Amino acid sequence: MATISHPKLDQIALANVLSALADDTRLAIIRFLADCEDRQAMCGSFLHITTKSNLTYHVGKLREAGVVRVTPEGTRRLISLRRGELDALFPGLLDSILAGIPKGTGETALRELAAEHREVAAASN
Repeated sequence: MATISHPKLDQIALANVLSALADDTRLAIIRFLADCEDRQAMCGSFLHITTKSNLTYHVGKLREAGVVRVTPEGTRRLISLRRGELDALFPGLLDSILAGIPKGTGETALRELAAEHREVAAASN
């Protein structure tokens, strides 16, 4: 299985985080992840935001900055917000950024993600 590199906690720089979040598409991705923080999202969950190739680019920028974690699971990639780590490094930063993103951004994908999780759970029973 391929490994995906992520910056360690001491390698995450504020300038890189802010630069990664200076894009509307990446903000929509972050809003979506924050709304479903208790679970990881699959790449397909974001197709309402952008195309698959653009998603790869934007998630890569967020990962390289230390904002998200991408975990390979078979042929899928699961994406999660590194909320705890970012809050420890930059207290209040993520909350401030999220407060400026309209609520409901990514809502359709959140419903689709919930349906996907139900289907996966049903298939494994």
